[in-house]
Amino acid sequence: MRADLGHLLDEKRVLLCVGCGGVGKTTTCAALGLAAARRGKRVLCLTIDPAKRLAQSFGLASVATEAQRIEPRVFAEAGLDVPGTLTVTMLDVKSTFDSLVAALAKSEEKRQRILDNVLYRYISTKLAGTQEYMAMEKLYAIKDDPAYDLILLDTPPTSHALDFLDAPERLVAAMDSAAVTWFLETFRRSGTFSLNLLQRTAATVLRGIGHIIGGGLLEQVAAFVTEVNELFGGWRARARQVSTALRGPDVGYVLVTSPEPMSLREVSFFAERLVQEEMAPSAFVVNRMRGVPDERALPEEIARELAARGLPSQPDFVARALEAAAEERRLGERDRDNLASIRWATEGNEAPSVVHVPAFPRDIHDIDRLILVADVLAPCGDAPAR
Repeated sequence: MRADLGHLLDEKRVLLCVGCGGVGKTTTCAALGLAAARRGKRVLCLTIDPAKRLAQSFGLASVATEAQRIEPRVFAEAGLDVPGTLTVTMLDVKSTFDSLVAALAKSEEKRQRILDNVLYRYISTKLAGTQEYMAMEKLYAIKDDPAYDLILLDTPPTSHALDFLDAPERLVAAMDSAAVTWFLETFRRSGTFSLNLLQRTAATVLRGIGHIIGGGLLEQVAAFVTEVNELFGGWRARARQVSTALRGPDVGYVLVTSPEPMSLREVSFFAERLVQEEMAPSAFVVNRMRGVPDERALPEEIARELAARGLPSQPDFVARALEAAAEERRLGERDRDNLASIRWATEGNEAPSVVHVPAFPRDIHDIDRLILVADVLAPCGDAPAR
């Protein structure tokens, strides 16, 4: 079992970082991007999480939907040699959906009718599952972009990240449900969008609905369903292509967790789900691991360390430091015991890498501290010691 992720940066074309909220998933994604750029890779970090941490890590005010390349001076000011490039961007759900419609529509006129439809404008921004589907669509669209050697996707927290596995199929199924099929067949027989020409039973039902939601909106729904039906063939094929791409040998999954029991249960569940979907985990990253020193510090050693740092070294201060050290040791032992119950290897698959990132004394929110994580995840042999 490997203890770092350097081989993934060299072997994979796409890496998806997945984990529940608050475990350092975004930091892990950013650190892997930095590590790959230090190896000379042209890297793209794509996020669908609006959190600002990814931007802060690279010294940006925010991550925009337009691709932003990190300026070389940012790395130079941090004393880093980065021969590669690092670009960050955030998913624009609607523009990605618009591009999909444009690719599948048979004519400019049909494309514009769909884009202008009020129901489409809702679905393309608000419908559950759309964000996850469009993340996979965007990933599929840029997967083979020759401008990049490696693409990193920072997914939403696990409860939503699970959705991207079958988001393409679910969205197509929703648009192709029995109710929608009946709706479409009713309008196909009438040959028009006018409620006046519908079959009597259908017209009665739909007029009743129209009194509730408004006839104008109802006809917008009918128009949208009819137009989108022509895209279903291409849409289904595209969904299959996206799902197949997620299972490709050049795609890896980095599962991020903390040593807390709830996070470990979440990541174990996600690993099992990946295996069920024929997408074996490539690696596990356990963030904020507390260490367990081999030996307990003696009072005189604590006093010397306090004095060396210009801190009070009287007995009461030494006693407090010893208490803090004992508590840290207890927490480290708890973290170690929590991880002992986890079986990282998945049956029938190659044992994934497992990397423990220590609990640093300060939060990771800039390049100077991000490189500490990068050096743990994927050490760069030519990197200067820090």
